[in-house]
Amino acid sequence: MTGTESSLSEIYSAYINCLNRQDWAVLGEFVDDNAVHNGRLIGLAGYRAMLEKDFDDIPDLRFNIQMLIADPPYIASRLAFDCTPRGVFLGLPLHGRTVSFTENVFYEFRQAKIVQVWSVIDKPAIEAQLLD
Repeated sequence: MTGTESSLSEIYSAYINCLNRQDWAVLGEFVDDNAVHNGRLIGLAGYRAMLEKDFDDIPDLRFNIQMLIADPPYIASRLAFDCTPRGVFLGLPLHGRTVSFTENVFYEFRQAKIVQVWSVIDKPAIEAQLLD
């Protein structure tokens, strides 16, 4: 891993720690004011609102890095979740049921901040757990 890859990986790990602490006051250290999520300009305020809603809907939400690949200016990450959404999540009626799933997410960084995110959650894994 080159120094740049190592630095970007460290920044990303610090970002994930920020999310898990719900330290919204420092989110702007990691996310650009004009951040784009899945092709939609949401900016830092929209990004924060999205995360706050996620934590409101899933009080025990915790981001766990399962795989991390750095190819500056990009990060590819597989995040693992084991959590208990309160109500409907991704259109699925979970209502307090604990589920495990992953998210594959790609980030583009500029000047050490996230400027673009592409995210896909493994919804079929959650649906399979509802059949149990």
